Amino acid sequence: MAKASQEELEGITLDVYLQVVKKGKPVGPREVMKAANLSSPSVAYRHLQKLEDLGYLQKNEYGEYLVKKKMRFNGYRWIGRRLVPNSMFYFYFFLGLFILEIVVLAIHYAVETYEFKVFFVIGLAITGIAMALFLIEALSSKKRISEKTELKNHRLPLNARLNMLYTFVNTYKAA
Repeated sequence: MAKASQEELEGITLDVYLQVVKKGKPVGPREVMKAANLSSPSVAYRHLQKLEDLGYLQKNEYGEYLVKKKMRFNGYRWIGRRLVPNSMFYFYFFLGLFILEIVVLAIHYAVETYEFKVFFVIGLAITGIAMALFLIEALSSKKRISEKTELKNHRLPLNARLNMLYTFVNTYKAA
C-alpha cells in the first residue's frame, strides 16, 4: 500500500475524502458527487478508488465507501468528524487563562496594591493579544484548507456554462 502525504491529496481528492469523513457513514459515488459538487459519479468513483488504494477508505459489501483511517494533516487535529486547526486549541487555552486572570483580578482588586493591579492589567493585555493572534491564525488555517479543496473543484454556475455553450454553438454555426 502506498504511503500518502497531505501533498498527494489536494483539490478534488481531498474534497472527496473530507466529504466521506463528514458524512460519517458509508457513502456511494452518487452521494459523494452531490456533496462535492462533481460533474458525474464516475469522477467521484475514480477519486474514491484512489483513496481506497492509498488506504484511507475501504469498500463494504454493498459497494459503499467508509473511512478506514483518518488522514493526518500538519497543523490540524480531528475532533469527531471535524478538522480543527491546532491554533484553535491554543486560542482556547489563552481564553481560559484570560478568564482566570479576570477572576483573580476581580477577587483581589479591592485589597491589592497599585503595582499588583498594573501587573495584572499588563498580563491581561499580553494574554488578550496572544488569544487574538491564535484566533486569527485558526481562522486563516480554516480558510487555507477550504481553498485547497476548492483549488481544482471550482465550477461555474449553470447559467454561465449555458451562456458559454450558447456562444460556442453560435460561433460554430457562423463559421
